[in-house]
Amino acid sequence: MIKEVILILGVLSLSACTVDETISKFVDVTAEYVLIEMNGQPVATSASIAFPEPGKVAGQAPCNRYFATQTAIYPWFALEGIGATRLACPNLAAESTFFAALEDMTLAEVSGDTLILSNTVGRQMVFVAR
Repeated sequence: MIKEVILILGVLSLSACTVDETISKFVDVTAEYVLIEMNGQPVATSASIAFPEPGKVAGQAPCNRYFATQTAIYPWFALEGIGATRLACPNLAAESTFFAALEDMTLAEVSGDTLILSNTVGRQMVFVAR
């Protein structure tokens, strides 16, 4: 019986010590980061990303609001379970491009109000906080 109590206390103490090491720890959680450049080119459509709480991602794609989970340890970046509203609009092609680019990103760099998402083949998304 004592062994079980010690085991339970140990598990509870470890779970209380978990620290967020995702990008949420390194960004302004009150900011919305607006996409200004993709692969070296200015972006003509509106899109954003935010990190409202540890491991959570939310934002506005060119047409729809979206959400996802981010579990990779910073500076790594990986979105899981991207979901979005399903409104139709003239920018659905741009939205598909945006989501494909987000899913392709593997690294994150935060510097002041700038967030840069990139991958190992040189693709890059630059966001600025507003």
